[in-house]
Formats: sequence, structure tokens, C-alpha cells
Amino acid sequence: MLKRPLAIFLATVILSMASQDFFGAANVRADESDKLVNPSTDVPPEWLTKAERTDFRETPRYDETVAYCKRLAEASDWIDMQSYGTSPEGRDMPLLVVSKDRLFTPEAARASDHAIIFVQNGIHAGECEGKDASLMLMRDMAVTRTRADLLEHVVLIVIPIFNLDGHERFGPYSRINQNGPAEMGWRVTSRNLNLNRDYTKADTVEMRGWLKVWNAWRPDLHFDNHTTDGGDWQYDLTFATERHEVAPPQVVKWLNETLYPPLLPALEADGHIPMTYFSLVDSRDPSKGIRSGGFSPRYSTGYAAIRNRPSILVETHMLKDYRTRVFGHYNIMKRVLEIVNRDPQALRKAVRDADDETVRMGSKYDPQFSMPVRVGRTDDSVPITFKGFAYHRELSDVSGDVRIIYDNQTPIDIETVWYNKVKVTGTVTPPLGYIIPPQWKEVIELAVAHGLRCERLLEPLTGEFETYRFEEVTYPRKPFEGRFEPKYKTVPFVEQRTYRPGSVFVPLNQPDGKVAIFLFEPEAPDSLLSWGFFNAIFEQKEYSEHYVAEALAREMLRADPDLQTEFEQRIRKDREFAGNPRARLQFFYKRSPYWDDHKDVYPIARITTPLRVKTAPYPAKGGD
Repeated sequence: MLKRPLAIFLATVILSMASQDFFGAANVRADESDKLVNPSTDVPPEWLTKAERTDFRETPRYDETVAYCKRLAEASDWIDMQSYGTSPEGRDMPLLVVSKDRLFTPEAARASDHAIIFVQNGIHAGECEGKDASLMLMRDMAVTRTRADLLEHVVLIVIPIFNLDGHERFGPYSRINQNGPAEMGWRVTSRNLNLNRDYTKADTVEMRGWLKVWNAWRPDLHFDNHTTDGGDWQYDLTFATERHEVAPPQVVKWLNETLYPPLLPALEADGHIPMTYFSLVDSRDPSKGIRSGGFSPRYSTGYAAIRNRPSILVETHMLKDYRTRVFGHYNIMKRVLEIVNRDPQALRKAVRDADDETVRMGSKYDPQFSMPVRVGRTDDSVPITFKGFAYHRELSDVSGDVRIIYDNQTPIDIETVWYNKVKVTGTVTPPLGYIIPPQWKEVIELAVAHGLRCERLLEPLTGEFETYRFEEVTYPRKPFEGRFEPKYKTVPFVEQRTYRPGSVFVPLNQPDGKVAIFLFEPEAPDSLLSWGFFNAIFEQKEYSEHYVAEALAREMLRADPDLQTEFEQRIRKDREFAGNPRARLQFFYKRSPYWDDHKDVYPIARITTPLRVKTAPYPAKGGD
């Protein structure tokens, strides 16, 4: 057996060799950035970013990034540097506001005729291209002012690094799939949570801070800058927006008619090969086609859609050189800003109309109306000429599986199919709102964190309420994102209840009413129930001793012949039940008056008629 220090040394050597071999192929290609026009020119040497100074071999650390941002704010009265919180490891979370008209507060920006564009970088901190592109773009807008025109009708707010603590888990072995820079941050936070799965559950300090930014500024458009994983292909710049039935039609219309038609040709003119974000149907055989689809609200694009906003997920290609990837982020932000500046009111009207429609939907209960909440894949496809690289496959003597080997010096066109359609797989009938008992404080606080208007009951509310019970509840063996997600069958029913004073009502007649639906409807993807916020309701807390249950069962059998028939049929038909003494006694306990009728029952109710009780805003002005 190797001694530990020697083993570590050899492992390091092997990793280094493998890294050189793996990325050598990418680095000997014709430099992809040669075909790109440098989007940032005439920059004084003292204003070059670290990426530019190192010929895009390096990216700055947190302290270096913050120092550059401070320099930007000190040099230009068009930039205001703010803070939106402190990371779990104690780092200040910077936010930059860029405005030619010095609209540095949410109130001033929203009162203007400017569109508010929100850019976030480094949600996966090893994917740092967006950070470097944003530093360059803000400099060019507000310091050298070669791109000052991009601020004519736009207020830009920028998070340089979202996942700050992950960013400082810095080193050369963060992303095995990625071609540079030399060192970079880590994918997840210091709590080992993926921020890009956290939008609805908001378990992290970082996401709670992000929600405060969103709630205050209510941006008109959002960028989420990433680097993709996946296979090797010619496309250097892919991006996605939600354009299916869950997204507001007013926003989808703006995307289809205003954004996409000029954006793709403009990116091609910049030298890029752009494409809608996709994945391979078979990661080891590109000829089997590609697939694109909708994202649930745990992701940025899905979450923005339920807040009636377009979000552009940008994914530059991991194997392209770092310069190409930074230029890709710079150019798509530049081109989108150009399009928005040409007609900012078209975007603002689309999101405003979507907000108004959401308020109308929540103002009247219509039992015949169904709202899409879930989409799924289809087998519908369209032909596509896929811009790939030559490849062959062979049986691996290492893994014992088929592996794919790309020849990235030989671009080829592959005639294949694109599965680019999704279908609605789940709907709900929106109520007028939801009522939450006061003991579920974590859930109430989360509703507030999402910016939802809430009302506290000042007196008891008694009546029959629509709610749900759950059957066939199961759990995975391992946690996902720190939580155990239950699977269940949802059964609607009506129940007499009394909600005590202090219970919280979340009405749907508000611009973000759809967020409440996605949080509180159990069948919505990424509902709080599905994330495990209500796991305690699935636990049995009272039980009966066997000798007590035996006596109870015999008494019930004597009193109810139909129950005896049901029991005997169950024994004949269910061999597992018949051989399980505990299950047989539980059969009677669950049908007795002693059974806990709160178990497996949702504590939240759907409100379908206007409230007739006094309420007050929650939280109260000036505090809870």
C-alpha cells in the first residue's frame, strides 16, 4: 500500500497530466477568439481587468474584484456601489447600480421611463466569465464611456459574484470539464448547497439577499451568466428563456417578436455561433439529437417566469478558450441592452401587463379556470443541422463502457433532430388565496421573503375549506440540496376548520400571486411541500400497544360486519398485509376514533370566497 504523502503526490501528478492531455486538444484548436471582434477597445492600461491583463489566463479573486468595483464607483458618478448583505463566511455582498441619470434607488428607477436590467454572475462560482465580462462592460459604459449609449434608457444592476464563499474556494481543480482560467471558484456555497436550485425554497443567506434585491428593484429583465457542461460542438454561445405555457404570454410575445429576431443575427455578426441552450439526448452519440425544455422555479429562468419577467440563462461553452467565453457574455449583454434601449417601453409594457393579468386572475375565483404549473418533455421534434465536431466511439478498457472521442479540429454538420417542444403536464385552479396556521412560521417568513403581500388574521376564521390529504408517501434514501423530498399522491377534500388569530392569509390578487401558487400548491414543481417543509405531517406520533389494539379490533369487528368483510378480503388479496401483524392491527387503529386525523393532511387551506374577518398587514409596519 502506498504511504499517504506518496499517494497524494502521485495522484497530483496524474491529475496534472490528465488535465494537460484533456485540455491540450482544446488549446491547440484555432483560437476561437480570433474570429471575434474585441468588444472592448481603447481601454487605458490602468483600467484593464485582471482577465485582460493576463491575456485571459486568470480571473480575479473576491478582494481583487471588490477593489476594481470600488475603483469604478469612485471614478464614475454613473456607478453606485451598494451592499445587499453578508455571506455566511462574513464577506460583504456587493451590488453595483449603473445609471447615466444617477437613478441609484429602486424608487427612482421605477419612477423613470427606464428599463431595469438585473445581471447576476457566479451563481456557480467556477463559472466566472460573466463576472469578468460585467466588469469590462460597466467600465466601458461608465468610465471610458465607449458604450455609454447602452445606458440611454436602461438602469443596470449587477451582482459581480453571487456565490461569494464558493468563489473563494479557489484553485486549479474546481471544474474538470472547463478550459481555464488557471484557477477559479467552486460550484456550491460554503454550506454545500447549489444556489441554482434554491430560488423557491430559499434556504441560503445568499438567496435571501438576492430576493431582497429582486423585491426592491422589480427588474424588467434578468441575466443569469453560466458556463455549460456537456459534449463538444461548434456553438460557443447558448442561451435560454422560458417561452412555454407557464411563462406569461405577454412576456413570451416580447421575446418572440422583439428580442429573438434581431439578437441571433447580431451575435453572428460578432463572430459567435449562437444556439438555444440544449443537451444531447445521448451524451455519447450526438447523432441521436438534442433536447431543450422548460425549467421549474428552482432555477432562475423558471422562477423569473412566475414573477412575470424574462430571464436569460447564458451558457458559454466550457471547452472554448476563456477569452471567447468572456467575449460571449459581454456581447450577449451588449446586444440585449441595445435591443431594449431601442424600445424600453415594449419590455416594460409586457411585464406590466403580465402583472396586471396576475392581479385580475387572483381577484375572482373561477372553478372552471386551470392554470398550467408543470411542463414535461414530448417526443415532438424538428429537423436540425447540428454544428458538431467529428467523433468516434469505442469500448473503453478503463470504464468498460462506450466512450466518445471528439476531433475538435474537424467541424462537421450532423443532420439530426431537435426535441424542442414541451407540454403541460400539471394544472391547478387558482383560489383567492391561501391561509397558513401561525405555527408554520418558517413557511410564513418564506412567503414574506418572496415579496408576497400577507395579512394576519385578527379574529378566528371558521368554515369549510378546500385542502389536501396525501397518500402513498415515500422518501428517498439520500438528501438532495440538504432536504429529503417526499413523493406523494395528492387527494383534494373539504374539511371543517378553525384558523386562529395570527394565522396568515396570502391573497393572489397581487402582481406576484403566481409565486404563492407555486409555493403552496402541492402538485406544483418545487412547492414547499415537495421540498420537505411539511415533513412533520407525515409522522405518526401516537400509537397503540398490541394488546390494546387487539381488544379494539375485536370490538370493532363485532360491531361492524362490513368491516369484518373488508378485513377478510384484504387478508385474502394482500399476502404482505396478511403476514404483517402490525399492519393488521394498524388497519383497525386507522379506522378508529383514536387515529390522528391531522396526519398526512395539509395544514394550509385554499380560500375560495372573500374573507369575512378582520386582518392587518403582516409583518406589521416597523416589525412583526
